[in-house]
Parts: sequence; C-alpha cells; structure tokens
Amino acid sequence: MQKTVKAPAKINLTLDVIRKRKDGYHDVEMIMTTVDLADRIHLTSIEEDRIIVDTTQGFIPTNENNLAFKAAKILKDRLNIKRGISIFIDKQIPVSAGLAGGSTDAAAVLRGLNDLWNLQLTMEELAAIGLEIGSDVPFCVHGGTAIARGRGEKLEFIPTPPPCWVVLVKPPFGVSTKDIYERLNLEDIQHPDTEGMVSAISSYDFPGICSRLENVMEKVTFQLYPNVRKVKERIQQYGIDGVVMSGSGPTVFAITQNKSRADRLYNSLKGFMSQVYVVRLLGKKHG
Repeated sequence: MQKTVKAPAKINLTLDVIRKRKDGYHDVEMIMTTVDLADRIHLTSIEEDRIIVDTTQGFIPTNENNLAFKAAKILKDRLNIKRGISIFIDKQIPVSAGLAGGSTDAAAVLRGLNDLWNLQLTMEELAAIGLEIGSDVPFCVHGGTAIARGRGEKLEFIPTPPPCWVVLVKPPFGVSTKDIYERLNLEDIQHPDTEGMVSAISSYDFPGICSRLENVMEKVTFQLYPNVRKVKERIQQYGIDGVVMSGSGPTVFAITQNKSRADRLYNSLKGFMSQVYVVRLLGKKHG
C-alpha cells in the first residue's frame, strides 16, 4: 500500500504578536496562505512495526526529531496501530526558512496515514493532533487561507486571495524562531492592519493586499541578520507590488499579478541568490 501527499509551503501575509503567555508561548494574530512550492511525501506500508524516514536532503534528521516521524508516531501511539510505515520526503521547500516546511510535512503525513490506514479521523481531529507537534501544523493540515490566533491553532478561514505570482527568496542561512521571539519587544510593535487585510482579500483588492503586507518580526530579524533586510530592499528596488518577510525569516517574498514582472525579478535575483522560486499562490483548503 502506497500513497503520495503534496505538502505545500505557507507564507504570512500579516504576522502580529499580541502578548506573551504564562506558558511561555506567545499569542499571535496572523494571516497565512499556501503557495505552490511543495514537498512530496511518499508513504509506503512495511511489514515491520516501525517508522522509517528518508529524505532527499541529507542534513535533515530522520529520527524522532523529524516532525514527519513525530506525526506517524503520535498516530500509532494514540490509536494503538501496530503497522509499519516508510516515509520518504522529496524536499523542495527550503529548511528553516519561515515557510513551515517541517510542519507541512507532518501535516501531510497525518492526512496521508488517515487515508492509508482508513482511520476516518476528521480534519479537525487531525489538526488537534497536529498541535501537539507544532503550532503551524493545524493550519498545514487544513491548508487554505486563514487568520491564525492563539499559538496559531485557532483558525478562522477566509476567502482565497486573488490569483498572483509569488517570488520567494531564501538567504543561505536559517533563523531560529525561538531567538526572534526572545528578542521581540512587545512594547515597540506597530501592529499590522489584520482587519484591513481581510477586507482587501475578500474584495479582491490586490493593491490593498500589497499595501498591508506586514510582519512584526522583521525588525528583530533584520537586526540579527542584516542580509535579510538587504534582500527586501533589493526586491523593492525592482518596483514590485508588495514584499515582506515570511514567519521569523529569513525568506522574503514578493507578490505580483504580472508574470513577466515575476520572471524579471527571478532572473535578477538568481545572479546572487541560489534559492529563488517563482510559484503561484494556492490559498485553497485541502480536500
């Protein structure tokens, strides 16, 4: 028995941090959507009752530190499943990039094993399990476009943004989300216009979407990693419609409805950055 599941990356159109909670996490309010840059998760049943993970990227852990491994293990433990599974991750999403690459792999494993093992769990049940793996996993289980609140698990789904091209630029290093949160000054935050962004998305107001792209983590990430700021500034020089950092970085993305403009930006950036992608915005829920 085999199954292949697509695991798309996410981007943050807005990212706001509201407060630090007593449990050490932060309450956030952010608008996330999916893009057509995706890993492929190949699931194959095996006779031995164990979990095997392999990947096209040699530096990614293949043990219990891998979120896809954790997803399979939590399903097996929770439902007392005595079956083995081989998980092969065809990695296309950059690692430690602010694009939820690990979280979307875990979510794809949950969705895929739900079908492969005929578990008949609802998407809501899978998302609740996903939260035990990571804060972005519930959104990645569903896909689509949503306002995420709480730790990221409280999802309010909103309309899909208008079709556009997304140019993603990943500098050649990773960023620790934990480090960025620890250095975030909650007294010195200019909060994004989340309500205005929802209104712009709902009315297909592309210029309104571009003007409201905002991420409160940029300030800290730019201070720690000045090259991320330089990437954003270089993109802005090309007169692109809207540009912002995704997650805690370091990936910066630009959106445009003009394919030739996206291609020109891609060609200009490929001269000095190795990880540049032109993809479509997806924004629709799985299933």
